[in-house]
Amino acid sequence: MASKRKGFTWIALFAALGLVMAACGDDDDGGTAESDGTESPAGGGGSIWVLLPDTESSDRWEEDDRRYFAENFEAAGLAEGEDFTIVNAENDPATQQSQAEQAINDGASVIVLTSLDTGSGATIIDQATEADVQVLEYDRFNTGGAGGAAYVSFDNVKVGATMAEVVGPVIDGLGLPAPVRVVELNGGEEDNNSFLFKSGYDATVQERVSAGDWELVADQHVPGWDNQEALTIMEQILVDQNNGVDAVFAANDGLAASAANAIEAAGIGPLPISGQDATAEGMQNVLLGRQTMSVYKPIQDEAGLASAVALALRAGEDILTTDFDYDYELIGIEAETGQPTETPEGDGVVPYFGLVPIGVTEENMADTVIADGFRTVEEICTGDVAATTWCTENAG
Repeated sequence: MASKRKGFTWIALFAALGLVMAACGDDDDGGTAESDGTESPAGGGGSIWVLLPDTESSDRWEEDDRRYFAENFEAAGLAEGEDFTIVNAENDPATQQSQAEQAINDGASVIVLTSLDTGSGATIIDQATEADVQVLEYDRFNTGGAGGAAYVSFDNVKVGATMAEVVGPVIDGLGLPAPVRVVELNGGEEDNNSFLFKSGYDATVQERVSAGDWELVADQHVPGWDNQEALTIMEQILVDQNNGVDAVFAANDGLAASAANAIEAAGIGPLPISGQDATAEGMQNVLLGRQTMSVYKPIQDEAGLASAVALALRAGEDILTTDFDYDYELIGIEAETGQPTETPEGDGVVPYFGLVPIGVTEENMADTVIADGFRTVEEICTGDVAATTWCTENAG
């Protein structure tokens, strides 16, 4: 049965570090060093490697995730370049494979992996597991392999459902004659999360289609979450529909921006458009009316929880009984199918630490992403955005 856990992260972090230091200082425990003098990965305090995917699908990976992981590990007493390493594959699976191999050769005890696709990700997990290196799947889950030691992400079905919860009433408020023509612009099929996000908003879409209120005129995945490809796809959808589109469920802010650009170029809109990641560009587009909302997934919490779980794995702790200082649901996810399960244990099930996402609009932007320090007024209120009512009321 799913359960909520909340504990004391910093205590857990320092306790984990203390266990590691104690283990490293005891030459008689038999488990801290291999015969060649290197540390044993499993519970022996080896290094932690964080493998990030790219800089194209979202600016979050370098601007947010990297710094949060570094801050968390440094706060736990780890030194970058010695105890932890953060790298980015720049959208090249071969590069990420090479980075994983380097981590294994470096004596890593834990790899935090955000893969580029489930196939290459599953290969990395299987290779690392064979080398007794634990893999924490981060943000993106990898199907088809044995599965990692844990998965930390947001409740990805809820992410999509949040889009529908916010955008649905906006669509209804337009007073358009039925059926309202809706587009689903999904993430890449190589990313299991794309299907989870889609299942979240598609549940509402299909319900409204069955009721005769909406019509799903296009339902397409964007390979690699590529924004330029998304622009091309959206342009073609508009051509095919003779500009007969009323709303777009876009799976993240990059795809939302591409959809908005195509819509503007076609001389229609603005239209209700969803997004995700609460990027600076996404917040700007919300204030400009080019995008209705974005799903805020407090990345500091996601990276913070992942850091705590990685440190616990590094120390050899039982992550199923360790309390972490974050609000999350501890459930499970099937390694083969990528489908959530009610319990975190079982054959082929990976423990899934699922955080709760937040829908962000102009109305609650100041109380969410700004209040949390995730975004700043200064980075949002630039160019034409500076003249918006929100910026004039919140700047200075």
